[in-house]
Amino acid sequence: MAKGKKKEAALTPEERLRAALVPEGEQSYKVPENWCWVRFKEISTIRTGKKDANYGNSNGIYPFFTCASDPIRCDGYSFDCNAILLAGNGDISNISRYNGKFEAYQRTYVVEVNTQFDIDYIFYFFKFRWLDFNKDKMFGTAIPYIRLGNLQEFPVPLPPQSEQHRIVTRIESLFAKLDEAKEKAQAVVDGFETRRAAILHRAFTGELTARWRKEHNSGMENWRQLRFDKVANIKCNLVDPMEYQDFPHIAPDNIEKRSGRLLDYHTIAEDNVTSGKHRFYPGQILYSKIRPYLSKVVVAEFDGLCSADMYPIEAKENTRYLWYYMLSDDFWEQASSAGSRSVLPKINQKELSILLVSMTSIPEQQEIVRILDSLLAKEQRAKEASEGVLERIELIKKAILARAFRGELGTNEPEEESAREMLGRTLDVI
Repeated sequence: MAKGKKKEAALTPEERLRAALVPEGEQSYKVPENWCWVRFKEISTIRTGKKDANYGNSNGIYPFFTCASDPIRCDGYSFDCNAILLAGNGDISNISRYNGKFEAYQRTYVVEVNTQFDIDYIFYFFKFRWLDFNKDKMFGTAIPYIRLGNLQEFPVPLPPQSEQHRIVTRIESLFAKLDEAKEKAQAVVDGFETRRAAILHRAFTGELTARWRKEHNSGMENWRQLRFDKVANIKCNLVDPMEYQDFPHIAPDNIEKRSGRLLDYHTIAEDNVTSGKHRFYPGQILYSKIRPYLSKVVVAEFDGLCSADMYPIEAKENTRYLWYYMLSDDFWEQASSAGSRSVLPKINQKELSILLVSMTSIPEQQEIVRILDSLLAKEQRAKEASEGVLERIELIKKAILARAFRGELGTNEPEEESAREMLGRTLDVI
């Protein structure tokens, strides 16, 4: 270390400045003339947490930062500063800010930025560039980690100090508007299951068809609770899969939970199926009898074989009406509590047969299906549109950061003192 300091002291001021700057050939992209690229070690103090740091307890008063996503609590602290915290292994996109007293584990880098530079500007740049910079620079195999040298040599585009402040202000202003839109879109996505459950409940309590009944001079007298085996036949039709090699093979994993949506699937041959499977036909309902709390149920639109862990079900009246009911919370609550075994919950045929189904007349069933098709399709479109908004917001944020650190937000003032001169004063070479 002493040799290194002696060697650095022997450098001329111009040589020290040149060593701090990133050569043009190593710069990631062009920046404005009054900016410069600098190695991160020249504008920061870098420390790491302690190997023997207390892992903390729920009653601790100080945050304890590790490579995990969120800090836990601890009783002591080693740091009291305004810092950026970087995960040295694991999820290296985990980048935090904290100002105050805290503890950190050994694989966490604690970074203080020299006071001449805006720590928020540096924080946002790490959010923008740190992950990509380290994609091919990780060390180790079992748990890849980032060497201190990666952080020290990390190239940072440095604008004049006033421009750093303006960039942070612009980023935060734009992000605030995006976060407001994100919050609204997330509320639509998060509330989808609740709204869907409420619509299904209204359908099977007769609320959705109240006007229809009035128009058709019908009352609630047609509504009744019937055992499952009175409204459907549970088929057990085991066949040898060797005779059906080209048939689709549907297993519980091929059905999305609680949605009634069929996911990607393969043929019997592609899945190398050898044990007996149930033959099913178009128009039958496929219901997973294992983990009934997952509510995996779908209407088949083709011939195929399904897992022995599923029941092919044939509705005696309106198939889609029964399918919708099996997706409702009313049915889900019954099935979840009826399943036998605790390690791997499973509802057997006898238990399924005695579950109750809310039934009404066939014409009203048809009207309920028509209404549900329309309402749930609208809800699904709204959910997908909101998910699209969330994806676009993240892309827009990335685009804003990309423009910000190229000097393209319209905030740069070329007549200001250059960042090179500012850096020179920081290094005491000018």
